[in-house]
Formats: sequence, C-alpha cells, structure tokens
Amino acid sequence: MSDFTRPNAIDAQIDAALRTATREPLTQPGEVSFKRQSDPDLEAELEAAMAGFDADTLYPGNAGARSRATDREHVPKGGVGQESRKGPQQGKVIAIRGKSVFVDLGTKSEGVVPVDQFGEAIPAPGDMIEVRVDHFDTAEGLLILSLKGAAVEANWENLRKGLIVEARVTKVNKGGLDVEVDGIRGFLPIGQIDINRVEDASIYVTHKFRVVVTEVNSREKNLVVSRRDLLEQERAEAREKTWKELEEGQVRTGVIRSVKDFGAFVDLGGVDGLLHIGDMSWTRLKDVGDTVKPGQQVEVKILRIDRTTQKVSLGLKQLTPSPWDLVEDKYERGQSYTGRVTRLMEFGAFVELEPGIEGLIHISELSPSRVRRVTDIVKPEQVVEVRILKIEPELKKISLSIKPLPNAAPEPVEEEEDDTPLPPKPERKIPLKGGLGNDPNPFGRSPTA
Repeated sequence: MSDFTRPNAIDAQIDAALRTATREPLTQPGEVSFKRQSDPDLEAELEAAMAGFDADTLYPGNAGARSRATDREHVPKGGVGQESRKGPQQGKVIAIRGKSVFVDLGTKSEGVVPVDQFGEAIPAPGDMIEVRVDHFDTAEGLLILSLKGAAVEANWENLRKGLIVEARVTKVNKGGLDVEVDGIRGFLPIGQIDINRVEDASIYVTHKFRVVVTEVNSREKNLVVSRRDLLEQERAEAREKTWKELEEGQVRTGVIRSVKDFGAFVDLGGVDGLLHIGDMSWTRLKDVGDTVKPGQQVEVKILRIDRTTQKVSLGLKQLTPSPWDLVEDKYERGQSYTGRVTRLMEFGAFVELEPGIEGLIHISELSPSRVRRVTDIVKPEQVVEVRILKIEPELKKISLSIKPLPNAAPEPVEEEEDDTPLPPKPERKIPLKGGLGNDPNPFGRSPTA
C-alpha cells in the first residue's frame, strides 16, 4: 500500500485541493512545492487513491457531523428572512452548551433556546421540539428562539405584540389589574383575565401567570397584556387533539367550568361536555351545587358523542354500581316495605325505598275510594308503608300501592263484657190497645147483639 492511502496523507491532499480551489498559495515561504516533488506516476497514484473517497469511511465516529444536509431533511429549507417566519416551527436539537440549547431549523444560521425554559424536561440531541422565533442576533449570527408557550425575558427593546411573557399581579385597578413584567408596569383588563367572567379580580393579587402582549408602545411606556387570549390559544390547540382521542365509553378527567340548574359543563381539554343533573348521582338531586363546584376536578364517563353538533354527554353516577342491579334480590312482589314520599304529582306520589330506588304509587292505589287530590292522602317527606305491585328493573320502575288488599276481611272489633245488671223495665200504666186478650166480651156487647 502506498503512503498516500494512509489517512494523514489523504488529509494533506484534501487541504492542498482546498487551497487550490480558493486560490491560496500551496506553499509557504521556504517550503518546497509538493508538485515539484512529484512525478507523473505519483500523480496517477494520488488520483487513484482519491477516487471514491468517502470521509465517513475513514471517520465513522463523525459520520453525523459530515452529513448535515441529510439531518436537515426534517425541516423546511431556510434562507434569508427565516427569522420573520410567524408561528411555531419544528426544530431539531443539535447540542446543549451551558445555558443554551442549540436548535437546527434548516436555516443558514442556528437557533438557540434558553435551557431554563425547559424546566426539568431538558431535551437530548436529536429530539424534535416546537419553538417560536423571537429575533435574529446579528452579533452572534444566531436566531433567538423561545420554547412554544414559554415566557421570555422582556425589555422595551424586544417587547412586541404576540410575545408571551410572565406577569405578576401587583394590585387591582379600575377595570382590571396592574401587573409587572420583568420590572415593566403593564395593565391586564378584567375581561382579559380568564375565559369565564371574573366577578372579583382581587383574588388574583400576587399571582403569577403567563400572558400575551396585545398592545405595546415603548415611547409612551404603555403595555397591555391578555391572559384570556393565551388561554384561548392553548384551548384551541388542545381541542383538535382531544376530538381525535374522544370515544364513547372512555373515562376521562375534566374540570368543572360552570354550574347550571340542569347540570354542569366539564372541560375535557379544549372540549366541553355536559354532565346532566340526572347523570350525577343515583339519588335524586335538588341542587347541582351540592355535588360539584366550578374549578373542581372530576372523573367522568363519556356517554354519547355527536361529532356533527360537537356535543358530548357525560356521566358521573355511571362510574359506581347501580342499585337497580340488585333490586330483584332485595325486593319481592306482594311484600310490604317502608319508604319516604319524595315527590307529589297529579297522577300519584313517588316513594324512595332506598337511595337511588324510587317507586310510584298511582293515584288509583292511594285509597279504596276515589281520590281527587294526591295531597289529601300523602304529604312530601311522609313515611308510608307500601306494597310492591310490579318490579321492572330494566326500565327502573317499581309500582306501589298503599290500598288494603281487596279480599282482606275487616278486622273484628272486640266488645268488652259489662257485668252491670240491666235496669228493670217500668210498669205499664196504660193498657195495650189492639188484640182480644182473655176478655170474652171485649167490646161490651151482648152476645146476641
């Protein structure tokens, strides 16, 4: 093997070729030109050695560094004006040095993200991350990036509309909140604090949260921010993902957004579902607020999904066993049980036999005689003894009655014995009229008359 096939010799020839291409002198003063030492046979051997040259073969450990073009296939082709590209972009982590994470966006220059924006989840080289371009640092020749959704350090030079920063609430102001953004005073309107209406803004004093800049004027030192805009952006991004994941029968964790008389709306992650009052508990509820509160985290079951109207029905009681599953084991037709009257209707009264199990006494089963008004027989919360007429567990129905059985004989009334002697009958002073008696001539006539 010729010495020219060794790595050191090849490196020397590469350097010489590069100097030739850039028109640099091949030799330094006092040096002998390489070509003067060569002859035609030597040049032929060099060309044969350089044929099919592959640096990755000689330096396999640096193969990734020598195939940068291949690494950039994952990102759009960059160029002048890359720093003005709006919105989030996908980038590949190429290195982590000190407090900076270097990212390849496929541009002519690399980007850098402060490592503290990642918290504890620091990425590794080769990971794909989503970032936003803040500005281009001409001195360093780097794109200054921020992690998608992360707050950046603010000053009057880099503040602009759409920038995400961290604000600390200092006090309540007329119409909103005074906030401080890295020492810069700003204003957060009350209508921009949250997606839902805020009644008392004072509860946010001393709180810190991320906000988006909506108005900025460095000359007048005016800064207006919005938390609602940021929450809506995040909600919109989460909504699309959540709709793809939702399936009937799933059990998901959500947060109560609002409470109404008929139920509660639950945020499942950008998608609101309705938890109807009838699906909250197996027992009958009078007030939704007794079971759930706004801001409360709940686990619910997805009962129905209508993707056309984008409506989701949720259930809470479906996560616990139904008392109707064992109703036939507990209750028997024709037997009597004690219950509590829960509701009165024109057609009868509902009686609770146990929590979650109610039966109906039809108006015709309230009394043997005709009943005009249900309230004439029973009252709400009254405890009554009822007889089961029919059980339909599949329909969750029980028919009840409080009428006595039709063939039941009336209970005999026991008479108390009285030993007191009866008083004697009074003596009759006026003779009885009518009848002949023993008088042979009752009319006073002679027999011949």
